[in-house]
Amino acid sequence: MNATYHVHPDITLAHTLPSAFYRDLAAYERVKERVFARSWQWIGDIEDVAPPGSLSPREMLPGGLDEPLLLARDGAGALRCLSNVCTHRGNLLVKAPCRAEQIRCGYHSRRFDMAGRMTFMPEFAEARNFPAPSDHLPQVPFGLLGTQAFAAVNPAAPLDDFLGDIRSRLAWLPLDDFRHERSRDRNFDIAAHWALYVENYLEGLHIPFIHPALNQVLEADGYAYELQRYANLQFARARDGEQAFDLPRSSPDFGERVAAYYYWVFPNLMLNFYPWGLSVNVVQPRGVDRTRVIFRSYVWDAARLGDGAGGDLDQVEMEDEAVVQQVQRGIQSRFYDRGRYSPSKEQGVHHFHRLLCEFMAD
Repeated sequence: MNATYHVHPDITLAHTLPSAFYRDLAAYERVKERVFARSWQWIGDIEDVAPPGSLSPREMLPGGLDEPLLLARDGAGALRCLSNVCTHRGNLLVKAPCRAEQIRCGYHSRRFDMAGRMTFMPEFAEARNFPAPSDHLPQVPFGLLGTQAFAAVNPAAPLDDFLGDIRSRLAWLPLDDFRHERSRDRNFDIAAHWALYVENYLEGLHIPFIHPALNQVLEADGYAYELQRYANLQFARARDGEQAFDLPRSSPDFGERVAAYYYWVFPNLMLNFYPWGLSVNVVQPRGVDRTRVIFRSYVWDAARLGDGAGGDLDQVEMEDEAVVQQVQRGIQSRFYDRGRYSPSKEQGVHHFHRLLCEFMAD
């Protein structure tokens, strides 16, 4: 029987999730379908499907959902996300990015147009009621933020609801011009539950104690939290003399010295906007006590790399990993069950826990 988890809506009274949640294999499996399959997952950028007639295989949440997807841009330029599984016998259709006029299965030569409609199948002349709608490739819910692609199995709400106010708040940023800097790609494997990593990201309470260098560039009194339906923003102001955005008058934050916009999108995505560009962090569960975090950088102003809040992300990551893995050990203790939230500094953690409980209870 699945355990029921509850977090009080009033943060001043609430207790955190119990330590049993992070050890519960049934809860871990339930989260895959109740949380990850009903949220939007980052599936990479669309650089390799820019030209018409392009195909690019993707995987939705490797290690969690493991859903094979296919980005297909037709000759007219329309981009779709399709299932990458042949509707005949389940073969994977496209193995690597390529240019094509159609999608062809290498197993039995079933063919589809770039919109996923089946167009040819040998030796099926005698099949009755064929083709049927089920013979076409399913179209997968799909959306974009600049050049970043998102897909979902059965989303609880539209993509814009999950992205919160990113589009409007950062409308002045030319997101389509951000370019992937592969030399900055990183993958980190952590011996801890995925939710512990997310919790650590969602609060600035630990910054003075865990990140001494980062603490020198951020204004502690100017660190603010903004909660949205399926997202939240940690609004980080820069200390005097430290790097900050050159905000245009069209920005709602004009006049502020913003060091970073730290956006979290439920349940496992971080979109960190710095003066140099965007750091995408995706948290991928690999087991009840194993997590992979991927970092991808999209550069807008290369001259500003290396300074400010986004200056040394590798060092910040090492500091975060060390403490999250210590917490993973600590929650195994027979003497620890749950804690309390700081009403001023852990609003994001409380928000995350409340959403987990909401999605798992439906």
